[in-house]
Amino acid sequence: NRNKDSLALDLKHPDGSAVLQSLIRQADVFITNFPGPIRQRLGLTPEDLLPLNERLIYASLTPYGEDGPERDNTGYDATAWWARSGMMDAVRASADTPPAFSVAGMGDHPTAVALYGAIVSALYRRLKTGKGGVVSTSLLANGLWSMASRIQGVMCGTEFPAIPHRGVRGALTEFYRCRDGRWFMLAILNQTREWPLLVEAIGKPELAADPRFLTLEDRKANNADLLGALEAVFITNDWPDWKEKLNGAGITTGAAALPHDHLTCPQVAANNMLPLFDDGSGLRTVDSPIHIGGETKRAPSRAPDVGAHSRKVLAAFGYDTAEIDRLVNNGAVGLFNA
Repeated sequence: NRNKDSLALDLKHPDGSAVLQSLIRQADVFITNFPGPIRQRLGLTPEDLLPLNERLIYASLTPYGEDGPERDNTGYDATAWWARSGMMDAVRASADTPPAFSVAGMGDHPTAVALYGAIVSALYRRLKTGKGGVVSTSLLANGLWSMASRIQGVMCGTEFPAIPHRGVRGALTEFYRCRDGRWFMLAILNQTREWPLLVEAIGKPELAADPRFLTLEDRKANNADLLGALEAVFITNDWPDWKEKLNGAGITTGAAALPHDHLTCPQVAANNMLPLFDDGSGLRTVDSPIHIGGETKRAPSRAPDVGAHSRKVLAAFGYDTAEIDRLVNNGAVGLFNA
């Protein structure tokens, strides 16, 4: 809720509902993730709101989609995006590893970007037609999208093997541990070009002459030996040293980063991915991933307390002081009291 104003309305109060309807008549976009039955009880369905404003974009977010037997079920990103999509199962280290919990918000964030895409597409359509309408997405749909390569494979008749143990997928696309305990992923997909670069970068050119590893077929047949040889090399040095050597050779890697790594990462800093709040506190936040050339993003401001801007918002929509006082006094509008 950073960079937002907060208006608190009691939508069960007739005056609170009337205030929302007056805002809808002037709004561009209405976003809701209330379950269907709550929308119906509060008069928040498209059928309720779109007649008030033909230019309104009604954006709906649900756990499982707008239709079907589960349309009104509750869900979170951990249940509808992570578990239900199959990602929870697909990322297990092996078939014997219990499922893992997702990171908080891990499915909410890409789902929000999908809803944003739907909204701006509808706004573009409105430029051409003058009409608003309903757009929607769901946690499950975004989870299936994230799992698309595997699900598409199943639809095309692919049978995926059981989750492989470490080392089965190939020594050149595997995780390795460094001397300092940090892990990184090696991602060599073009072995013809990159295998010679790798052995030079790690200071082991003799591996290229090893009869077990001469060709792609040899390396595949002797994968366990190659895995062991690379493990023995990478454990001798710390990750920052390997990062410099491998990046310098043009080898693609991915460190298993820890949250605090990003606070001192020069790449993150160069792209202002952790901008400062605008209040001078020195605190930072995670930036949205979207950039538009030639446009300057607003500096992030703290998320408001609920009702912190009730008077300001209502005044901007034409309510005078006396009417705002009446709505506050009868409980239709809430205020934050510091």
